[in-house]
Amino acid sequence: MSKKLAALTLTLITCLCTGCAVNPITGRQRLMLISEEQDIAIGRKYAPQIEKQMGGKIPNPAIQHYIDTVGQNIASVSHNPTLQYHFAALNHNSVNAFALPGGYVFITKGMLEKLQTEAQLAGILAHELVHVVARHSSEVISRQIGVNILLSAVTADEAPQAVTRVTNLTRQIISLKYSREHEQQADLAGLDYMVRAGYDPHAMIEAMQILQSQPDSVSIDFFSTHPTPQNRIAYLTEKIQTRYRNLPPLRTARQDYQNAILNQLHNY
Repeated sequence: MSKKLAALTLTLITCLCTGCAVNPITGRQRLMLISEEQDIAIGRKYAPQIEKQMGGKIPNPAIQHYIDTVGQNIASVSHNPTLQYHFAALNHNSVNAFALPGGYVFITKGMLEKLQTEAQLAGILAHELVHVVARHSSEVISRQIGVNILLSAVTADEAPQAVTRVTNLTRQIISLKYSREHEQQADLAGLDYMVRAGYDPHAMIEAMQILQSQPDSVSIDFFSTHPTPQNRIAYLTEKIQTRYRNLPPLRTARQDYQNAILNQLHNY
């Protein structure tokens, strides 16, 4: 048996023993070691831990409502609109955004301070939302942490040793690194989600340019888990020019973002 055929046979056997799932973004099947129910269990378990480690939610219901409204608007036009999504703004100075399996999306105070419009916020949230919908987070967790390790902590008790273990795993989740293929899917599908939700797609490029233009003294944590923007800006620009070139003016909402976010963040 050739090596190629042996590898294919092993993949098929593994799929039968574990499970394959269709990526709704690409329509292709891929090996998936975590079920959707386990996605939700992982998100439910680790979301409070992430909030705790990242300074908690910004204690402003109006800010949280604004972030959630933008996020839910995008989620409603995604490939999985029936999943229960949770969007939260964290009171942390890092410049970052990330997602957990099961519908949990986070954005930091530091990131919110860098953005300038609601459409740019929508671009960041749409990108992270694709990671959830396409189950990239689950794929990366399977590879970088291990399913059994993560799930064993989901059902662990509250003993000090178990709490320490969950805390350490949470730090690993925050620093998960996506592949370039994942990032390109998140960028391009996120662009589509933005447009469907009524936002100007150029804002995703603007957000990347804003982050890219920060002085070297500003640490962009987003770039530690997401590749730097140069090539990403090129293929996003190409897609906008080909697919969305003749769009009517779409929502940017600079003043709304100023009022709802930037005018409020200085209090925290």
